[in-house]
Amino acid sequence: MDKFLRQQGLNGNPYKFLYGDIKEMIQMITNAKLKPINLTDDIVPRVMPFIHNSIKTHEGNPLTKLLARGVASAEADQWVKHIKILNPAFRVEKLKDMLPAFYVSCTFGSSFEEGRKIFELQTEQAQLVINAIQSMYIPGSRFLPTKNNRRLKENDRVVKATIKKIINKRMTAMKAGESSSNDLLGILLDSNDKEIKQQGNKIFGLGVDEVIQECKLLYFAGQETTSNLLAWTMILLGQHTIWQERARDEVLKVFGERKPDIDGLSHLKVITMIFHEVLRLYPPGISIRRMNHEEITLGNITLPAGSFLELHILLLHHDSDIWGNDVNDFKPERFVGVPKEANALASYMPFGVGTRICIGKNFATMEAKLALVMILRRFCFELSPSYAHAPHSIMTLQPQLGAQLILHKL
Repeated sequence: MDKFLRQQGLNGNPYKFLYGDIKEMIQMITNAKLKPINLTDDIVPRVMPFIHNSIKTHEGNPLTKLLARGVASAEADQWVKHIKILNPAFRVEKLKDMLPAFYVSCTFGSSFEEGRKIFELQTEQAQLVINAIQSMYIPGSRFLPTKNNRRLKENDRVVKATIKKIINKRMTAMKAGESSSNDLLGILLDSNDKEIKQQGNKIFGLGVDEVIQECKLLYFAGQETTSNLLAWTMILLGQHTIWQERARDEVLKVFGERKPDIDGLSHLKVITMIFHEVLRLYPPGISIRRMNHEEITLGNITLPAGSFLELHILLLHHDSDIWGNDVNDFKPERFVGVPKEANALASYMPFGVGTRICIGKNFATMEAKLALVMILRRFCFELSPSYAHAPHSIMTLQPQLGAQLILHKL
């Protein structure tokens, strides 16, 4: 395959036994993280230095299962089954029912010890997976009782057991005749039960282990991505206070002091523009990985079955040929209308694109809008002098040194 791809002009580093590019990659990442950058600097060299260098040089080019599998990694028929059962939980009418739960969470925070423990373990799991990926790969090494491997497996066991306990409790309540709650788990279990009854066979539904995997994915992907989106939004609005004022004026105009509703959230044009630009500059996931199962032709390049493809979202979002010379500037006005050029090139995809676009897109957007509305009504804020701009990626794009802000109660 290496020879076949090189013959078509797809050059890269020569293969190095066992280590490959890992040593060079880790060294470049370590060096990039040593110091922060300016707020208007290009973040690509800091976040993905090896890829950035490879593209300049060459012109473009099973451990994660312990973190979260679910619909994001399901293939073929399995993906069809998962997406069919999950879809009802993310329809607009269902999200409308969940809005009160979002509101309570934003007002009082999470008081559920089980949920908080899962968040903590999944966050640690992400760092452990990164450590493993960045180590020399020896076939079978994941079965060795190393400290990293033991911790990975123990975290996985505890998360699964905790989620299973929550699921069993909910299923027992449903069998006793209690209606399913208007939350993701309740809707997922209800959708799964209906699919099994409609088809007349359990094989058409998700088993308990599959439901657990979906919950792990939602705990990690749902919590991490939305919290990082809000963090980057507040960092940028803390710097660009004019846009903060515009967003606050819109919130007061649309809602006044009444409780936010889904109809009002859908009419927040300024905040929508702001989120679009934040997601362009700081997409939660910086790349998408796929493997083709059949030979495909892209332009004048033929990729044999089994080719591993990585689409770098961060690079697309920071491409000056697409977005202009001000590509690193925060300019929400880019999204006053649909950016047709970028859309045609599929160069804006914070939630992915096509049939595999993120199923939680509307959920995350509504959740983030509600949280920002409640923050803007109660506080004005600015970046603290102690803030150091240091974007980095541990599964999701996040501020390495935190997001120090000064809040003033209104």
